[in-house]
Amino acid sequence: MAIVRFGQLGQLKPEKIEEYCELHAATWPGVLSMITECNLRNYSIFLLGDKVFSYFEYVGEDYDADMAKMAADPTTQQWWEHTHPCFEKYAIDPGSEYYHDMKQIFYHE
Repeated sequence: MAIVRFGQLGQLKPEKIEEYCELHAATWPGVLSMITECNLRNYSIFLLGDKVFSYFEYVGEDYDADMAKMAADPTTQQWWEHTHPCFEKYAIDPGSEYYHDMKQIFYHE
């Protein structure tokens, strides 16, 4: 099983930074379970000013199917009702409104 590493970039609304941090300081157990069920590991989110950078590793066989499973989960949908309004919508990638995938250019283990 190959590990696929993801880096993502997002921008928070300045007035929502504290709320976003508080949400993640007490992430709902059902959200964490779904992250694990969908084969994401070593998930981290970093903050610098209003920019958020997330990193995770995907260890499954079908990323698109696992992301569809996550998106269909009612608990995750409720979580996103709280987190998505924290983001500025900016058009780095027209396929996403919140996080934008970054290209990995270096890895050393």
